Amino acid sequence: MTVWTAWLEVPAADRANREQALEHLAEKGFVVTSREVSREGPWRIEIFGEGDKTAVAAAIGIGWQWEELPDKDWVAENQRSFQPFAVGPFWVHPSHDADDIPAGLLPLRIDAGLAFGTGTHATTRGCLEMLATLEPKDVVVAVDVGCGSGILSIAMAKLWACPILGTDNDADAVAVARENAELNSVPWCQFFHARGLEVPEVTAIAPFELIVANILAGPLMELSASFSAAVRPGGRALLSGLLLEQADDIVAVYRRWGFVLERHIDLETGGAIWRTLLLRRAAD
Repeated sequence: MTVWTAWLEVPAADRANREQALEHLAEKGFVVTSREVSREGPWRIEIFGEGDKTAVAAAIGIGWQWEELPDKDWVAENQRSFQPFAVGPFWVHPSHDADDIPAGLLPLRIDAGLAFGTGTHATTRGCLEMLATLEPKDVVVAVDVGCGSGILSIAMAKLWACPILGTDNDADAVAVARENAELNSVPWCQFFHARGLEVPEVTAIAPFELIVANILAGPLMELSASFSAAVRPGGRALLSGLLLEQADDIVAVYRRWGFVLERHIDLETGGAIWRTLLLRRAAD
């Protein structure tokens, strides 16, 4: 099957809006990435897919450059380039590099496969660092919305040894997350194919002490009402996937549902600052 990429360079100020306009492609299994071409200069947005590109071309409009890619295993190529690293109390590594785990760190064995999330991006690193600051006694059951590779669910399970429910609207991601949970020997993790919290196995046991969502600003706003209903009074929402300039809008939306900002972490990836938010729902 033909593998292709399409790319477009856009001004830095327009990048976030352009990326959000492509969210529907990510939901359908296409890979959407962006990187800074030069400091404070244009950003290159890229889409990777396979098969017939006619529908994608019609959806994204004119101005894009297209290229067919060599027939190779791009998942394997990505995995080979993934090097182990430390973040907070965790040592993140792929299966093919499981030796020499530093003493005192919790190993997270993650193979991204077809799912987003090896931990290298500022959004995931921010979540991992924030999770490590929470007290085990404060979490009985947690939910990871948009679980991707399952890295955050597995990290929570290793920190607290409590039930973790993960959801993703990408069936491939759910399969990868389940495989990663097995690799990490964390039977407390369960993963479901769903958008947000819309699955009976999750709604049946709400409310929760913690909801984690490392997605994008648009979906976080859309899910704010359901998150409020699913977080118990005094519970928390850990939100990421946000550029620094989007964070205030997210806080304002969640404030309407009774959440207050507890603290945040700012980290850099690709020349941009990404903010991870920890919000607490006011007690009744």
